[in-house]
Amino acid sequence: MSIFCSLRQLSVTYSRGRNAALDRVDLDIAAGERLAIIGESGSGKSTLARALAGLLPEGAKVQGELLWPALGHPPRPGRDFGLVFQDPGSSLNPVLTIGEQIAEGARRHLGLSWKQAYIRAEELLGRVRIPQPDKAMRAFPHQLSGGQRQRVAIAAAIAAKPALLIADEATSALDMVVQAEIVGLLDGLVREDGLTLLFITHDIALASGFVDRIAVFRNARLVEAGPVRSVLSAPKSDYTAALIASHRDLATPPLIAEVAS
Repeated sequence: MSIFCSLRQLSVTYSRGRNAALDRVDLDIAAGERLAIIGESGSGKSTLARALAGLLPEGAKVQGELLWPALGHPPRPGRDFGLVFQDPGSSLNPVLTIGEQIAEGARRHLGLSWKQAYIRAEELLGRVRIPQPDKAMRAFPHQLSGGQRQRVAIAAAIAAKPALLIADEATSALDMVVQAEIVGLLDGLVREDGLTLLFITHDIALASGFVDRIAVFRNARLVEAGPVRSVLSAPKSDYTAALIASHRDLATPPLIAEVAS
């Protein structure tokens, strides 16, 4: 197994916080895997994403090691990794067209001309299943639905052909039907392009349907990590068992059955 990124005793404390937002985390991320980071609000999962992306706020104190054996250097935003946030409305510039926003990343990081970048942008809109990509290129974000804006944000995130895609609560602001569509889209894209995916969510049921491994966080610490089937069938942590149990009701099929299918 080739290691894409290694965290060794990684801790993060914000300038005004007394408690660590991440507390001595050891975790390996394999190249090409789909890893879900699971946890409730305040568990440290978004801090982990920002630490990986080099987007921690000024004054944050970082201890431990963050190693990138697959790259040999810290990842470059937009080029080595793409980041998709929870709210697509805040990710997109309201005064630029969809085409401009996707093409900019390809032009800047791949050295394409504007014409070449626009061609790539339209191709990506087709890949993320936006209807009539040629017309969508000229649209503005407010003219699209929330689900369509999230698809555009994904297209922009992969425009420069990154090796790592971080989806930070990328489905939380969407309804259940659109959530399933976005998860299916992410799954297809990372398989086709051989990307490493970090899927950050509070919803263990949603993640378990398509990721390879699960890492569960609570109170800034990693409580357990392992293959989906192992974690769901024999959780080592009482907290993980409680998360799984919370999804087992009359309306929700058992997670184990979903994995088996």
